Amino acid sequence: MKFTLKSYQEEAVRDVLEGLADAKAFWDSRQKRTSFSLTATTGAGKTVMAAAVFEALFYGDDDYDFFQQDPGAVVIWFSDSPDLNIQSRNRLIQASDRLNMSDLVEVQNTFNRETLEAGKIYFLNTAKLSKNSLLVRGHDPSENGVELDANRLPIMPDARAYTMWDTIRNTIENPDLTLYLVLDEAHRGMGANANTTRDKPTIVKRLINGFDSIPGIPIVLGISATVQRFNNAMDIAANRANLPNVIVDSQKVQSSGLLKDTIVLDVPDEDGDFSTVLVSKATRSLQGFNTAWANYAAEQGSERPVVPLMVFQVPNKPDPQEIARALDAIYEAWPELPPDSIANVFGENRNEKFGRYEVPYIQPERVQDSEWVRVLLAKEAISTGWDCPRAEVMVSFRAARDETHITQMLGRMVRTPLARRIEGNEKLNSVDCFLPKFDKSTVTNVVKVLMEGGEAGEQPKDRRILINPVELHPDPNLPEAVWECLEKIQTQTIPRRETKPIKRLTILAHELAADGFLPDAGAIAHDAVHQELDALVSKHATTIAEARQGVLVMEGKTLTTNLETKEMSFDDFVEAADYVVIEEAYRRAGRKLSPALATSYAEHIAARDDNEDEEEALIDAHCHIAAVGLVDEVAEEIEAFAEAKCNDWLIHYKPQIRQLSDERRDIYRQIRELSPDPLEADLARPTSRMQDTGEQLENGKERDFPRYPKHLLVDQDGLYPEGFKSSWEVEVLDREIQKPETIAWYRNPSFGALDSLGVGYVEANENKLMRPDFIFLSDDGAGGVKAHIVDPHGIHLSDALPKLRGLVKYVEEFGASFGRVESIAKLADSKFRKLDLQRKETRDAISASNDVKELFNSAVAEPY
Repeated sequence: MKFTLKSYQEEAVRDVLEGLADAKAFWDSRQKRTSFSLTATTGAGKTVMAAAVFEALFYGDDDYDFFQQDPGAVVIWFSDSPDLNIQSRNRLIQASDRLNMSDLVEVQNTFNRETLEAGKIYFLNTAKLSKNSLLVRGHDPSENGVELDANRLPIMPDARAYTMWDTIRNTIENPDLTLYLVLDEAHRGMGANANTTRDKPTIVKRLINGFDSIPGIPIVLGISATVQRFNNAMDIAANRANLPNVIVDSQKVQSSGLLKDTIVLDVPDEDGDFSTVLVSKATRSLQGFNTAWANYAAEQGSERPVVPLMVFQVPNKPDPQEIARALDAIYEAWPELPPDSIANVFGENRNEKFGRYEVPYIQPERVQDSEWVRVLLAKEAISTGWDCPRAEVMVSFRAARDETHITQMLGRMVRTPLARRIEGNEKLNSVDCFLPKFDKSTVTNVVKVLMEGGEAGEQPKDRRILINPVELHPDPNLPEAVWECLEKIQTQTIPRRETKPIKRLTILAHELAADGFLPDAGAIAHDAVHQELDALVSKHATTIAEARQGVLVMEGKTLTTNLETKEMSFDDFVEAADYVVIEEAYRRAGRKLSPALATSYAEHIAARDDNEDEEEALIDAHCHIAAVGLVDEVAEEIEAFAEAKCNDWLIHYKPQIRQLSDERRDIYRQIRELSPDPLEADLARPTSRMQDTGEQLENGKERDFPRYPKHLLVDQDGLYPEGFKSSWEVEVLDREIQKPETIAWYRNPSFGALDSLGVGYVEANENKLMRPDFIFLSDDGAGGVKAHIVDPHGIHLSDALPKLRGLVKYVEEFGASFGRVESIAKLADSKFRKLDLQRKETRDAISASNDVKELFNSAVAEPY
């Protein structure tokens, strides 16, 4: 792959490969057809995952422990749309460095082969297999009126020897080939009544079930945002086993930074038609994004800032005059906007005229790269698979009953433009949606669909949906020392995935060299690992020598049968292992140690060997490594060495890494998270936060949130609005901000942003994160600033004790950076009690306890 996959993507790829291996085993052994799906929310990178799957399927991949590639694998990639196929093909090429253009075949009407070719992906769409398509003409003589020859074979007017259906049948029946069908957005094309036998089979059903003499395709992999739709679609599959679906956790996708954290909904505060008012406001929002991205690019030293786009969603039958008025409002709010900045993606595929505006048509897949388009007119959800991460503002003229169409569109606007979070800047991690036809009561349906899922798939729990929020900025009156104190706080992250330490060290070495921190880091890393391996070989010399004998000598038994007496006997034999046996043992060792290390260490051994025959020296080195790979202790100890070396470098170069751009720092963050025990990271300085100012109550009334002083981020009045869910939080906050030493406070975000303090804990053997409610910053009495963690802690929840234990470990590692670290609870007598985690006695009690309520009622708890 040309770039590193996110952790959840690697997990999904591994699971899909296991599913395909099982599916092939079913087909090879029992001729049993199977199906399953890869399901992930919009924006998760399903095509990128597919690219990794195809690389491993065609060529094998040690990283996924997928060693038995399928030499006869053939893939048909099928979707509704030729445009979507082109987009998917382009993404596969962009993502993979092993799939080339000739491997990805767009099937044209001139296509004419007896079978499909192994190692290739063929892109087909519904139209290509329709009755009138040249590709299938002649398959059904009775249906197409094709003349037959003397052998009852169709006489093809276009000299076609094989129809596409013939080619599919021949491929399936060829014992040297395995045909895989990938259904892109697999729930589509199944017919309105897919569960009724009266329904005439659609093309997708024919591919799945077969028809006439055409068998169904052996293995079906659906790629979809909604697993239920795929399951419903596959209910019509005949004689096909359903393997477990691969479902990507939407929360992991959100945590990766690929998706926006916040969706902002702007609606009128009162009844009436405020269309042009909100269009003007949306235009100002677009301008704001434009300025913010330009400033961010300048700050990061990037020559090409993100060029944000507004999507203007109109009804299926738009009123030309209403749209013209809206376009007038856009240009009045942004006079500098070039006149040719508007395009449409209507299904009519033509230029449109709205009053004095001539709006050209553009293909959806071209919008992302066509930066001259700043306002895009669309109707429903544009198209399945539409990808335009720079779409950051949406205005919808759909009626209040059309929340589904709105949420479909928003579901395709949540990709982050740079495929990562922007540290501390919630504005650039959000998407703005303006709904002039809604009001605060009717917009709740949009919120419900966005929170519960729908066409865009299951929605992440961490994503925030805000209605008419205010943007908060850093309080300019706070001294810089406060911010410096905040940024020194160490936050923790959940390990995203665990990779082999040697590979992790190699990746880190590459990045350190690229940034100029450690020239020749790769060679230094290899030399260090080779020296350690030499030491381990000496340490385990006896065991390795015995293992080497096992590699060089093949032992077995020969069965001898006396034909007269019918007696059988077994005779032992010993033979010298040949080159093939040694190389297979070497490859197994490479999988255990890492293929790259096996190769470099073999060269290291061969180079110091006195043998003048280089080939013989290399074979001897391979035999030696094969033996080393059989000794588990060597593999374990060299991995521990590589892990320690990697962590040492990350700590040593931390000051230099801190000075890099966000993009480069993010690379090192991902390397930290490749470890089962990731290193800490600095808390990001928050520069922008979107915050609700009130809420809609169940009785239809509204409640304005109270606003508090002294927060790090404030509105234009220097206050912070917050609607706390617990009265405990309000009471604790009131007490703390009234203390004379308190300079400022910070409402720790509850979602996975880089400016949120995370503390790791373990529950049911699963790594999780807690996020303490408050950080207070106060005068330390010596002219400096001290940070304090104060966390109102619910004691009735099952995770209360694991969270406390996680906080104990955090304090034991980082407690010196804080003044107070307190967990606070309100007991049955309405009195507050606190656990002071800076006291060792308290930490010991928490570690030994099995009941959090007893802790707060015990002698280690103090009045608060």
